[in-house]
Amino acid sequence: MASKKKQMKLKLPLAYKPLGFALGWVSGALAGLAFRKTWMAIRHEEDAPDALDRDRSWGEILLAAAVQGALFAVARSVADRTGAKAIERSTGVWPVSAKGGRD
Repeated sequence: MASKKKQMKLKLPLAYKPLGFALGWVSGALAGLAFRKTWMAIRHEEDAPDALDRDRSWGEILLAAAVQGALFAVARSVADRTGAKAIERSTGVWPVSAKGGRD
């Protein structure tokens, strides 16, 4: 039985990749929507500045980047954790090595 569990553990990173990709794509889309709504609430503007906006100040650009980065990091963490927990519930095995983390 332990041998079968070890074999399953070796295959799970490959099985998790499509699920992780799908969850990452969905979380990225949701994070983009959340960022647009958050920027509208903060600055009452539809378009957030980016680094190449000539008419925007450093402060505006860095604020937008910080908010966007935080929202995307949270969304990615939620997606990764949700996918890993779903794999663990369905197989009994955590989908990454014992040390965990991303490569």
